[in-house]
Amino acid sequence: MKQMQRHTLCELAMPVKLLFTGYLLTIGFGLLMAGGQIMLTHGMADGKFGLSVDDIVYSYHGQPGTKLESKLNGSMKDMAPPEVRLALIKWAHNGAPINEWETTIKPHVVKYCSPCHSNMPGLVNISDKAVMDTMTKVDEGASVSTLTRVSHIHLFGISFIFFFVGWIFTYATGFSMMTKGILILTPFAFLILDVVSWWLTKLNPNFAWLVIIGGFTYSLASTVMIFTSLYQLWFKDCKLQID
Repeated sequence: MKQMQRHTLCELAMPVKLLFTGYLLTIGFGLLMAGGQIMLTHGMADGKFGLSVDDIVYSYHGQPGTKLESKLNGSMKDMAPPEVRLALIKWAHNGAPINEWETTIKPHVVKYCSPCHSNMPGLVNISDKAVMDTMTKVDEGASVSTLTRVSHIHLFGISFIFFFVGWIFTYATGFSMMTKGILILTPFAFLILDVVSWWLTKLNPNFAWLVIIGGFTYSLASTVMIFTSLYQLWFKDCKLQID
């Protein structure tokens, strides 16, 4: 039976090469920005830069103390002087008494918090006492509604990224069919593991390790496919491959 000839990455027409290259470069840059965003949000949950198991536990399972305290000791630590943070934390520990709100607490909030929280989309306005009341409750981590919303966004959106990266990688050479198949499947499998691990960590903090493993593995597999595809598009000697 006559075997079908199949183009490799280096044999593609120039417009297709440019299309694939533009997509891979944009996705690669987007993944870097996503990593930076994770470091500045989840990575600061314990007040220290860098993603750790504690960061994952605090973000999804919660931690002792109030949401206000976890923010002031974490991602918002540098947004107010230590004495102001201490005053806000003590106020929350004392049950957030209403008689201290207008005279003592709200002026601090207006000065140090409101410039961002009152003007930036997506940030709650904590100068509103009703909103602040939700921040002085015990930190129980991500809510079920938040996990549901973020889970479906990640599963739908990121799977499209992995689909097209994997599809471009199918034109790569130098890999056995088994190796190529594992690399293509890995991001999907570990994306599912990553999202499921959020829910498991919400229930039990011992599952936090799975979140790190899932995110790291699908990022690594995607990086291998992106760099391999870019290299073979422009730098590999072009030879006709027979499948």
